[in-house]
Amino acid sequence: MTNSTHDETEEQRKLQITGGSTYILSLPKEWITKNQLKKGSSMRVREEEDGSLAIMPPKLTKQEKQDDAFIKVPPTDNPDAVMRKAISAYLVGYNIIHIRAQGQNPLAAKVRNHLKNFARNYLVGTEIVIDTPTELTLQVLLNYPELTVQSALSRMAIIAASMHKEAINALKNLDCAVAKGVIETDREVNRFGLYIVRLLKMAVLNSRMVREIGLENPRACIGYRLIAKSVERTGDHATKIAEKVVLMKKPVNAELLEKIEPLSSLAISMFESSVEALFKRDYNRAENVIAKIKEVHKLEREAVLSSKDVNIEEIANLRLVIESVRRTAEYASDISEVVLNMNVESVIS
Repeated sequence: MTNSTHDETEEQRKLQITGGSTYILSLPKEWITKNQLKKGSSMRVREEEDGSLAIMPPKLTKQEKQDDAFIKVPPTDNPDAVMRKAISAYLVGYNIIHIRAQGQNPLAAKVRNHLKNFARNYLVGTEIVIDTPTELTLQVLLNYPELTVQSALSRMAIIAASMHKEAINALKNLDCAVAKGVIETDREVNRFGLYIVRLLKMAVLNSRMVREIGLENPRACIGYRLIAKSVERTGDHATKIAEKVVLMKKPVNAELLEKIEPLSSLAISMFESSVEALFKRDYNRAENVIAKIKEVHKLEREAVLSSKDVNIEEIANLRLVIESVRRTAEYASDISEVVLNMNVESVIS
């Protein structure tokens, strides 16, 4: 005997036939009343992946309405604390976020500017629709079917891969301008990452959204969340490489570059292959990516040994560069492991 919620709420209802060919099933009166339905109300019926039918009222549920979020800002709140509240509201699916000062006090200029810059740079599809001395209102105008999880993740991965390549080019040429450009680009990866988390959280709260955000089933939400995090971390490590380039005083010697370049080429090719395996649902391609991690560790050791002759002032930065390249390969392996889990049905009977 179980005590599950499903057992407590489920009930048996017999299928009936009317008119000789139409099958009907009665609905619980409590459900009809709760959803304010009456005779003649239109209903939405959809077949799910497991063959079950979902019956939905025509009106939007509270989760689908995405009611406004109101954030009160006391004078003691710092800009980062207010920003974290706004991010949390964005991630759980609110479409309108009101940030208001408590009482009749104006919002501090520091808080206002911090929020405006963050919204413009990190929250996909969000605009500032109200900007008064006492209130700042953000509204998400992008409709999620317009930018699905796969589309956002694809853009995110392309940017992260480009960042890595540009960071290595900056290292080869000791080009601080290119390195600073990589650092600035990191916010593009982060903004798509936040957007993906928003979609996935909304789908977890409302399973009917899963198909609308471009996924086949609720299980995929977990996989895409893990992959998005790995892509985000790949961009972070490209940024770390660029930050070390900015700190360097002398070009890297040719011998060490000859060791770093093949390591970098292998790492980024693994990353791109892992993402391709995801979108093509290619189990074998993902397996091949994971198999290359031993070669990565071999090339990393060779690069570290070559760095022994580097100037003592630069060796710490270069060791961290090598580590970030290796981490890029490891994140590619992590993505591939998720792809294996998502597509294991294709190789088992």
